Amino acid sequence: MAPFPSSEEWKTSTKSEALSIMEGELASLLNTSPDAKLDHYKMELSGFRNLFARFLRAKPTVDWSKIEPLPEGAIRPYKSLGTVSAKDIIAAQLRKLVVVKLNGGLGTSMGCKGPKSVISVRNDLTFLDLTMQQIQTLNKTYGVDVPLVLMNSFNTNEDTSKVLKKYSNVKVSVHTFSQSQYPRINRETLLPIVKSLDGDDNECWYPPGHGNFYEAFHNSGLLDKFIADGKEYCFLSNIDNMGATVDLSILNFVLNPQAEQEAPEFLMEVTDKTRADVKGGTLIQYEGRLMLLEIAQVPKDYVDEFKSISKFRIFNTNNLWAKLSAMKRVVTENKLEMEVIVNPKHLDRGLDVIQLETAAGAAIKSFRGAVGVNVPRSRFLPVKKTSDLLLLMSNLYDIDNGSLTLSHQRSFPTTPLVKLGSSFDKVKDYLGRFNGIPDLLELDHLTVSGDVWFGKDVSLKGTVIIIANHGDRIDIPPGSILENKIVSGNLRILEH
Repeated sequence: MAPFPSSEEWKTSTKSEALSIMEGELASLLNTSPDAKLDHYKMELSGFRNLFARFLRAKPTVDWSKIEPLPEGAIRPYKSLGTVSAKDIIAAQLRKLVVVKLNGGLGTSMGCKGPKSVISVRNDLTFLDLTMQQIQTLNKTYGVDVPLVLMNSFNTNEDTSKVLKKYSNVKVSVHTFSQSQYPRINRETLLPIVKSLDGDDNECWYPPGHGNFYEAFHNSGLLDKFIADGKEYCFLSNIDNMGATVDLSILNFVLNPQAEQEAPEFLMEVTDKTRADVKGGTLIQYEGRLMLLEIAQVPKDYVDEFKSISKFRIFNTNNLWAKLSAMKRVVTENKLEMEVIVNPKHLDRGLDVIQLETAAGAAIKSFRGAVGVNVPRSRFLPVKKTSDLLLLMSNLYDIDNGSLTLSHQRSFPTTPLVKLGSSFDKVKDYLGRFNGIPDLLELDHLTVSGDVWFGKDVSLKGTVIIIANHGDRIDIPPGSILENKIVSGNLRILEH
């Protein structure tokens, strides 16, 4: 009688079987494709099959004992980069750059329809407006033509195409491409929930995270086009990060490294953690290479250690610089190694599915000479919630040609910690509750909960906590100055 298989043998056999069944399912799906789209689906499903195989092979978490201290020089201080002032040198360097913005997200988490990039951020200007202004100003100032590339998803592609028509007079060359569209997987069966490629059921599909950028950019033909045009580096960032402007010191560093080192093929901008960033991915040395460690890869027993600001002091801003020729090499030679992120979802139809995704920063381990640069916090101004929007709309920031900078009138270089309750989650509700955006120049911390409304010309200073209990409504009168106050009901119960 044959011995029972070990647990490892059991896992290996079931995984190889799962891959074989998935391959059969994908082959059946291709038989349902319209002829005109067959080549497109072959390429997409081939990419998905490879991602699924990596998911089956991967260990879900890192071995905590194998994390090594970062080698010297792995993360460089921003101030050590130096600057370039000669306009002709800056122009020559800018001619080698492509700016890419990740534009695949919808504004649904803030109650908006359509691409997140068309949400108004400041003075009725959207993320896309401000990005266009930034690039146009750069092009005019230096007499160059830095192209802007938008990576859309199937969710944002059509709406973005319509919006771009309004920029016909803007002096920016805009290119767009779509990231991949992969089938959602039934959590129980590990098979695609889509049954035919000849349909338009979008709920069966998902965009597989921004780590898909490298392959999708290559497959679009744009990577080869820009290499042929003499471009050398791309700067990739989220379109909702208003701090992610083209940085001339970093551009000079990747194009003209210091004498003792080769040009890095990949550079990740990191910044110091605050209490608001404890879940952000961090750089570690693992098995001899730099690696991006995300919270999903941390064993449960070590999550608190991962969140520690003293042990892991920096996190990834997702502002990334990559050499185009190196990108082509790692894609065509199939050398991209990115950890697979499993994103569980519950669909409206009652089905539990998983989405297999990757993060763009995880590609750092696939490039030679990769480094991190510890940049100022001002390069990380993302808008994920209406509390972020409140900061950018306020007098904390000055705006100039699409670029937002922290007001020199603020005494400290950090931004306030703001927590707005669920009544403010949707942009429409948030805007309705502020009759004017308060003065936040001297604010340290704001917490608002419940049915709260703000009048015009309100100033908030120090620590302000406003809590309306269930059934209560609080109106902050026009012209109020709240400094180090806790307000509950209509009573100020603590004053300093």
